[in-house]
Amino acid sequence: MQIGELAQRAGVSHRTIHYYERIGLLKPAEREGAGYRYYDDTSYQRLEKIAALKRLGLSLDEIAAVIDLYFEDASGIKGKEKVLRILEAQIAKTDAQLTELTAFRRDLESNIARMKSLIDQARRTD
Repeated sequence: MQIGELAQRAGVSHRTIHYYERIGLLKPAEREGAGYRYYDDTSYQRLEKIAALKRLGLSLDEIAAVIDLYFEDASGIKGKEKVLRILEAQIAKTDAQLTELTAFRRDLESNIARMKSLIDQARRTD
């Protein structure tokens, strides 16, 4: 299929397909005669897998690290295991950020209370 058909079928733009090729997520298309690019069902399947991995919250760099595993291992287990490790790392990072944000929120509340107290004191002395 040509790029237009692939783009329409996968619900992405031509530019997205070209970009994915440049960064290695999608294998470069076969070129024939007039230089037209032709894609096969594997290209469509890769675009579908990329979309699914993006929905899981993976970055394009993370997707690049796992996408080939899905196509090298018919069971998909290797790819799923790697995605699981990525998601577990994201949870750990999120938990750390939540801890930091909770502490920051407590500091903000303390600073707000202190500022209100200073304002009240200033009003009483006026």
